[in-house]
This record gives sequence, structure tokens and C-alpha cells, in this order.
Amino acid sequence: MAEEQAAGTTGQPQQQFALQRIYTKDISFESPTTPAVFKKQWQPQVSVDLGTKSDKIDEAGNFEVVLTITITAKVEGETAFLVEVQQAGIFLIVGFEPDDLRRIVGTAAPNVLFPYARECIDNLCVKGGFPPVMLAPINFDAMYQQALAQAQAAPADAEPATH
Repeated sequence: MAEEQAAGTTGQPQQQFALQRIYTKDISFESPTTPAVFKKQWQPQVSVDLGTKSDKIDEAGNFEVVLTITITAKVEGETAFLVEVQQAGIFLIVGFEPDDLRRIVGTAAPNVLFPYARECIDNLCVKGGFPPVMLAPINFDAMYQQALAQAQAAPADAEPATH
């Protein structure tokens, strides 16, 4: 019986989620109002935008996942700085059902990439002459669930009215 169970499991692909490589895909730092911005009191309005995208890059189960974080800091209505980082990774993801695969590339992979992107953003801001931007941890699971809910609601909203 145990041999049959063991033999039965060999037909199913083993689930794997493994980081293969981490890298910065793109970096941008702009400070259009320097040096005048340094004379102003530093009380910025900061906006943070983030997004993820993923692409299967081969048949072995490797996926590129890119986390993009864009931060804009404005002082007295003028842009003090704008920083954008695309932190990427190659992840081996095999043996998962399509729904689980989407969840992994939308939550687990960005959770791995986020600390690298946050460090890069802090370094860029400091090198630009500004205080570091200490980004709070992000709940990618909650963001993924919210995006799923919005995607499921969108088709119902887009149905044409019948007359």
C-alpha cells in the first residue's frame, strides 16, 4: 500500500518555488527643483505607487517578476524628487495550479523583492541629498485579494444594458 502511494506521488510534479536571481531592472531619480528645494522647510507630501508584473521566460518554469515602486515627494506643490525602481527576480515556480501560480507571482515573489527595492530607494534619496524614505512593509496578500475582487467585479460592471 505504501509503495502504491509512493508510486502515485511520482506522477505529480513536485511543487517548487525558488529564487534564481535578483537584480535591478531600471532605476530613475529626478530632482527637478534642486538646489532651491533645499532652502524650503522639509515637509513633503509623498505619494507611493507600486505595481507588479510577471512573465514566463522559459518552459522549465522560470518566471521574471518585476516590482515597480514610484515615489513622488512634493514640497509646497513642487516636485522635490521622483524616484522609480524596478526590482526584478527570476523565480523557479513549478507544480502549482494556475490560481496558485498567479497568487505566488502576485504575493510571494513581490515579498522577496520588496526589501531590495526599499533599500535601493533609500540609497537613491540619500545620495540625492534628501532624507531616506522609510517605506513601511506592504501586505501583498491583501493587495492581491483586492485586485482579484476588483477583477471579478469589473465584468459585472461592464455588462451592456439591455433595452
